[in-house]
Amino acid sequence: MNGSSSTRPRPESISESKEMAVAPQPSRSEEKPSRASPFAALSWLDRLLGPLVLIAMIVGVLIGHYGSGVDTFLKGASFKGVSIPIMVGLLVMMWPIMAKVQYERLPALIQERSVWKQIGISMFLNWIIGPFVMLGLAWATLPDLPGYRAGVIIVGIARCIAMVMIWNQLANGNSDLCAILVIINSLLQLVLFSPFSVFFLKVISGDNNVRMSYQETSIAVGIYLGIPLAAGMITRFSLIALLGRNGFNKFMRFFGPVALLGLLYTIILICMEQADRIIDNIGNVFRVFVPLILYFCFMWTGTFITMYLAYRSRSRHTDEEKYHHAVVQSFTAGSNNFELAIAVCVAIYGVDSDQALASTIGPLVEVPVLLCLSYLSLYLRHRLQWSRGSSTSPETLTSSSSTL
Repeated sequence: MNGSSSTRPRPESISESKEMAVAPQPSRSEEKPSRASPFAALSWLDRLLGPLVLIAMIVGVLIGHYGSGVDTFLKGASFKGVSIPIMVGLLVMMWPIMAKVQYERLPALIQERSVWKQIGISMFLNWIIGPFVMLGLAWATLPDLPGYRAGVIIVGIARCIAMVMIWNQLANGNSDLCAILVIINSLLQLVLFSPFSVFFLKVISGDNNVRMSYQETSIAVGIYLGIPLAAGMITRFSLIALLGRNGFNKFMRFFGPVALLGLLYTIILICMEQADRIIDNIGNVFRVFVPLILYFCFMWTGTFITMYLAYRSRSRHTDEEKYHHAVVQSFTAGSNNFELAIAVCVAIYGVDSDQALASTIGPLVEVPVLLCLSYLSLYLRHRLQWSRGSSTSPETLTSSSSTL
């Protein structure tokens, strides 16, 4: 690979690009800006994901409302209140992404001071700022709808351990750092989700119907993170041993898009399951949209701008590293674990409750909003000046994941 080239690898191989030999980069004064579109490296599925998500939502609602036998198909087999077909979609969605993480590098990465700094930033954003922002927005916009408000608050407490990997991949973020933060948040979720739920709902909001169980939370996290994590590790190490790294990279070019297909499949099923309730309560549904959209935009924008301003004057970080840190932290802070939120609301309040419907609306809002923010990240990567006093933008750099 020539250091002056502005060609970026496909998103499917972004985690593997570190392992390629990269020639020394030319000095910034010698680099010439590229005029290539920031979306040029996206696959056709990545580029069409926005309209495909919208079509999937519409198709799901239409099938769920007018189709026969939908309830039997979706609710006939369930585990912990979550439909088995939906659970399968969530696991398939995560499997290819987890296979891309370079687990062999994690022991060395976690020994670096900069990684622990990123972990500290993520913990502050996810477990202090995020839940309180959602709490304030829920009370400000839904003061007369306590059931929907409780569901929105639970969505804010459930920190993301799955979808953030999708958004980070689309935005060409650092997959290894993202995986570390996801694992840390998953472990914290086992410990903090139950007491946070009691504090935010029972103590602050006065909801005496809250009953949280560490066992239920552990099972949900184990299913939605543990299973795809194990599948990804087995896939990665076994195929590298059998095919070599080049063979594994070729395999991932075909296997990677399965994650986005799993996302579309899951969206269709969620909309099918809640179609009647969405149509019958369309006014309240649109009201629930408000705090969720505000939350996703506020958390992502606030984090991205803060990281950009904080790292812009630091010369020891490359422009690529600055962008990676901003993207990973922004999507980790702006995403939520809707799988856990839905499971908890169904277990506590029932499948037909306002709380369950509000938690289900979460992914219907999160997916299109964060998809747009993924595209915005790519645009800002090429338009912002990431180094103070430098005329160079990241579009002149390769998109290979840099060291943390």
